[in-house]
Amino acid sequence: MPGLGGAAVHGHAGQVLWAECGGVETLVFQGRRHYYEGDGWTPVALPVFLLRQLGAELLVLTNAAGGLHADLDASDLMIITDHLNLMGDHPLIGPHDPAWGPRFPDMSQVYCPKLGQRLGRIFEALHLPVRRGVYAAVTGPTYETPAEVRLLRSLGADAVGMSTVPEALLARAAGLRVAGLSCIANRAAGLQPQALTHADVLQAARAMLPKLRAVLEHFWKELPHELGPTHPAA
Repeated sequence: MPGLGGAAVHGHAGQVLWAECGGVETLVFQGRRHYYEGDGWTPVALPVFLLRQLGAELLVLTNAAGGLHADLDASDLMIITDHLNLMGDHPLIGPHDPAWGPRFPDMSQVYCPKLGQRLGRIFEALHLPVRRGVYAAVTGPTYETPAEVRLLRSLGADAVGMSTVPEALLARAAGLRVAGLSCIANRAAGLQPQALTHADVLQAARAMLPKLRAVLEHFWKELPHELGPTHPAA
């Protein structure tokens, strides 16, 4: 895809699948670009822009994250209820493009409560603990220091990562409904005895794939109840 570029992080396939799931036309982005890669906001924003142009109604964002809350352990799934943008930048800075909605878009409900409730019911049906929380986005590419983890916890964050928030901001500004799921891959720095490595994050994420797949498959089966009859893309 022009402007997107290849995925630069191990574990991100860098492919887009156009498919049907649960009777819903669906675009699946296998991996994402990150702001810390140094190519600006365009490759981060392009998938959301493409969804909008194709008439998508909602966006489900997933990520691997570090757990900050005492009740979040590695292998947990967390339904994102809100976020903290601590990246020191914003994807909507610059000349205003009407494709992203109004100049000052409302963000009082970035993550759709109705979709979050539906995810919660799916968790219960699958006998998974229902974890909800606030996701904090930082630029990376370093993991957080113990002092930064203490700061994040004091700000009300339950999990931390290096993605998701820019896409959520753009999607909500463009009028899409948004849901988010964090795969808790590890306890954050200072909350576990061993050092953090990307290899450990990948291993934990792979171990959680069956659980995440089950949640998303159930969610997609119920999507026809959430989508309008003339806009099937999601």
